[in-house]
Amino acid sequence: MAAIVGRASREALLKVSGNVQPQNARNLSFQNMSKGKKMALGALGTMTAGGIGFAVALNTAVLASDFVVHPPKFPWSFKGLLSAYDRDSMRRGFEVYKQVCAACHSLEYIRYRELVGVIFSKDEAKAQAAEATYVDGPNDKGEMFERPGKLTDVMPKPYPNPEAAKAANNGALPPDLTFITRARHGGPDYIYALLTGYKEAPAGVNLGEGQHYNPYFPGGAISMAQALYNEIIEYQDGTPATQSQLAKDVVTFLAWCAEPEGDTRKRYFIKSMVFMGVFMGTLYYFTRGKFAYLKSKKFAAKLK
Repeated sequence: MAAIVGRASREALLKVSGNVQPQNARNLSFQNMSKGKKMALGALGTMTAGGIGFAVALNTAVLASDFVVHPPKFPWSFKGLLSAYDRDSMRRGFEVYKQVCAACHSLEYIRYRELVGVIFSKDEAKAQAAEATYVDGPNDKGEMFERPGKLTDVMPKPYPNPEAAKAANNGALPPDLTFITRARHGGPDYIYALLTGYKEAPAGVNLGEGQHYNPYFPGGAISMAQALYNEIIEYQDGTPATQSQLAKDVVTFLAWCAEPEGDTRKRYFIKSMVFMGVFMGTLYYFTRGKFAYLKSKKFAAKLK
């Protein structure tokens, strides 16, 4: 009796749902709408599309009005899901930063211990840290003292405060380079183009005192002088220190500084995708091979 009642109820529900769905479809159809409603909907769609197009065109016009050359795209080794940072290039890039960029720019959020296993061994990182001097204290006498750097120290700052940095750079504050490749439109491409894009100022471009011309910088006038030249430093591994090589290496190092967990995140993503593929395949197998059989069976209660 219970099985008969259940079957009858299900058939009744199917009939009701079968009658309701076509009615809903007719209610949602445009055929039964009045001419005024159709015109209103058409006008609304036209206004929406026009507003979106106007916003895009306005944004493009604003970007086009900027006096700036957009950098080309470069094939960086760390771009892409299956790519990774070039450790040799990062090591050379650290040398470029240390010998050239560190005179004005800081890496405020990078500690020497983060270089261990990535660029240097533990002993090499300790030696790099020991080359810097830090003010610490107070000691037992309440006095501040100087000590060599440790792995837990951040990279030393070139200036004690922002005011001193501005005074030494014609009023311009050199930015911290920790997240510079993420903080600039164009990312690594922009930084590379900026470092290698210094030119003679064309006719009609007026530069202020202490300014230099770089078409990749907004406005063309930049306070930072050209920092990279051919053979300005000597690489320990014998790589020719051309300007383009110096810029490539330091940009690779700065890209790692902005995203030191990038390679780890890519590895975890690939592992998770493999796991999800195996898990979904197993779930599909058990669903089709085990539970589908149970779902297709019909059970009836036989009452005495």
